[in-house]
Amino acid sequence: MAAKYLELQVRSPGGERTVRVSNPDKIYFPDLGATKLELIEYFVAVGAGLLTATLHRPTTLERWPGGVQPESKLTEWNGARGSAFFQKRLPKGAPEWVRTVRVPVNDDIVLDEVCPTELAVLVWGANLGTLTFHTWPVREGNLGRPDRLQIDLDPGPGRTFADIVQVAQELRALLAEFGMTAGPKTSGKGGLHVLVPIAPKWSFADVRRAAIALGRELVRRRPGLVTMEWFKKNRGSRVYFDYNQVAATVGSAYSVRPTARGLVSAPLTWDELADAEPADFDIRTMPVRFAAVGDRHAWLDEAGHDLTPLLEQAERDDRAGLPDLR
Repeated sequence: MAAKYLELQVRSPGGERTVRVSNPDKIYFPDLGATKLELIEYFVAVGAGLLTATLHRPTTLERWPGGVQPESKLTEWNGARGSAFFQKRLPKGAPEWVRTVRVPVNDDIVLDEVCPTELAVLVWGANLGTLTFHTWPVREGNLGRPDRLQIDLDPGPGRTFADIVQVAQELRALLAEFGMTAGPKTSGKGGLHVLVPIAPKWSFADVRRAAIALGRELVRRRPGLVTMEWFKKNRGSRVYFDYNQVAATVGSAYSVRPTARGLVSAPLTWDELADAEPADFDIRTMPVRFAAVGDRHAWLDEAGHDLTPLLEQAERDDRAGLPDLR
């Protein structure tokens, strides 16, 4: 008989937490035959990196309580097998050690989002069926000042991951001209995230202006390969430089994406990127890699670049009469 639940002991700053895992034998990734327990064991194995990526950040839980089944789709929760949804507020029945942070969305809506402070919080979230931990580029105590300029590169029709890598490498060179470094990571699907650590001194509006200036310069250099067109119909087959991700959540490093093989978002070095493929990294291969090389993005918290050069470029674009972007 399949176990209904089991209890895991997870290290915490004060000792250990007991996290109850329900239905550990439920199949979550059919192509791997991987269970819910294997998902949770994956998060424990890469826990140091996952916690670094989410620590003290407002976090939305993308929950797939039925696993990634053929009929699964991301929709409003209706209790059906395979249903999935975004949990933007702390769910009822959460342990007292799961902290939240109040995130104002607009004048009328304030969200009490989960704010990870220890690995047990992430394991608890995984037991709820969380695959992806979507984090804001800010930390509690300084919610109006991002510490990441995060860029999402998405392939257009017919483009390969190699095309994405080409754009990312050119973006890397451009960032270097502005005195900045960045860390790439696979999105877990077909795209790539490029994370630029910045000093938490500027508003979301300023960071967005900087991202637009960066993207515009990249498009000027490679107009046939890169686009910032908002509407998909106008992008053609070019790689989309998504500048609006600076003011949105992004699936964290080591998060799992809702794919039948359990692909994950993998932090990389620039040297590794040249030979990488998103399919290389799943819940079975990543623990082996993590044990061998550790967290490739651990250095991000040690850097905090000055945004001034990009904001000066934005001012030059304004004087040139370039229009505002959506």
